[in-house]
Amino acid sequence: MTTAYQQMIFVNLPVDDLDASKKFFTELGYSINPQFSDENAASVVISDTIVAMLLTKPFYATFTKKEIADATRTSEVLLCLSAESREKVDELVEKAVAAGGTASERVQELDFMYGRSFDDLDGHTWEVVWMDPSAVQG
Repeated sequence: MTTAYQQMIFVNLPVDDLDASKKFFTELGYSINPQFSDENAASVVISDTIVAMLLTKPFYATFTKKEIADATRTSEVLLCLSAESREKVDELVEKAVAAGGTASERVQELDFMYGRSFDDLDGHTWEVVWMDPSAVQG
């Protein structure tokens, strides 16, 4: 029996202080994969199919000719993670704030969805959203 291929996503993010960023994400409960980490990069395992690659800005610059955005002043992308419950949304955002991140004051609250967001140490915005499974099943 063959296993179905699961597509993965590797989100590459430029960071100012790699050690501080690694500490931040491990305090959120994620692990660092040492096989794909060194002094220039850290592989943060969010799930079996989601990996955040934290790259020092000089190393990140080797992959693009574009100017690296200052995520504390501009927004290029909003990263959104699902959560299994409303409580897990709050838990992850609270962990992020305790680890040095900044919570957004905006809360998304609908009958079938609940979400909050935070900025990591480098200003990248992470949204955390729970959606009622019965609303998705249609």
